Amino acid sequence: MPRIARSRVSLEGKLFATVLIAVALGTGIPFGLLTLGAEPALAWSAGLLFALILAFALLRPLTRNLNRALQSLEGGLLNFRDGDFSISLALNRNDQLGHLARLYNEVGEILRRERAHIHQRELLLDTVIQSSPLALLLVDQGEHIIYANTSARHLLHGGKALQGHLLQQVFPHCPPEIAQAIEQQREGLISYLDGESSQTLHISNSTFVLNSQRHRLILLREMTRELTRAEVQVWKKVIRLISHELNNSLAPISSMAHSGKLLSEKMLPDNLHAQQLAGVFDVIADRCRHLTEFTQGYARFAKLPAPACEEVAWSRLVARLQPLQPFTLQGELPSRPGYFDAAQIEQALLNLLKNAAESGSEQKDITLRIETDAHGQLLTVADRGAGMSDRVLQQALLPFYSTKPQGVGLGLALCREIADAHGGQIRLHNRSDGGLQVSIWLPWSPKV
Repeated sequence: MPRIARSRVSLEGKLFATVLIAVALGTGIPFGLLTLGAEPALAWSAGLLFALILAFALLRPLTRNLNRALQSLEGGLLNFRDGDFSISLALNRNDQLGHLARLYNEVGEILRRERAHIHQRELLLDTVIQSSPLALLLVDQGEHIIYANTSARHLLHGGKALQGHLLQQVFPHCPPEIAQAIEQQREGLISYLDGESSQTLHISNSTFVLNSQRHRLILLREMTRELTRAEVQVWKKVIRLISHELNNSLAPISSMAHSGKLLSEKMLPDNLHAQQLAGVFDVIADRCRHLTEFTQGYARFAKLPAPACEEVAWSRLVARLQPLQPFTLQGELPSRPGYFDAAQIEQALLNLLKNAAESGSEQKDITLRIETDAHGQLLTVADRGAGMSDRVLQQALLPFYSTKPQGVGLGLALCREIADAHGGQIRLHNRSDGGLQVSIWLPWSPKV
């Protein structure tokens, strides 16, 4: 805003005018007394005394207002020092002090706006940090935790507050591998057990000086999904290369076996050796056909299309699965329809139900439960079979890993790939009373 020019009376001018009036009256009185015949000494003494009294009387209001203005400015500056910018000065003066008060009020308004802006930025930064999946810990030189975000609280302290605790007090509540890595200030990837599944995270440490004290910043980033995705991409690339090379070789071999059989029948009709040779060619063709089907199964895993999600009625999904692999439905079906690629989720559930049937579980103990909440959909297949050992649980979702004599190791790997493609996850764990439970969690679409 443009400043409005205002005339100001300076303090020097006020003081000069006051002294000039006092001197003028103080010298005028002796001349008046002298004309009346008073003694000169008495006349000048009376004039001087009157001038002093008049000067004091005239300066008193000026100095009183000046003292009040200075006290107000002092109080305002003390508030500034204490970080309080809410006080404004109400000095309606047309002099230097009034101008100084207006400058003070302008500076206070600027500081208030800057503080509000900084506070809003701090709130935004805190919201971003608190909602980040990256676990963050700030520790002072006394090993006290002075800041921790939501991810750090859930990872290290079961969701409870961490501020004010000693770092050593938190270690018993978190996985021992993480506690050891933090205590030793390790850097890089570490693995730990979360229930019965293996998880991987990246830990980093950095130190800096804040308020003349050394602080340590600990960052813990969950890497399980990223590493899994990278691993699956490598497997897919290997599968595509192997499938391509095998198909290039199997097609001519199968064709040559068929041609060789026809040629042997023409050259050696009704001959025992011809029949034996034809049988050899049949075996070659059959093995080529089996190997082709085998590679096509891997190719389907390597070329899984992006899910075409849509609303799906749960009753329709259950009705399609029941004839293919019988199971018992636990609980009521949710009223809210599901949202996913029906073909892919049906394939994933069918794989899980077949695994449950092959686990040694009785058919009546194979169950499917479907639950929903505000965050997503949970589909759980459970059985009462033999379960899995800890070693198998850690590797069950890897491609090519199978404990079945004729297994190809793609069933659970495909289920995980389908869950990941939907933005969800799959979890396996042994049941306390025997058997295995596999859960697929799928998020809702943002539009649903």
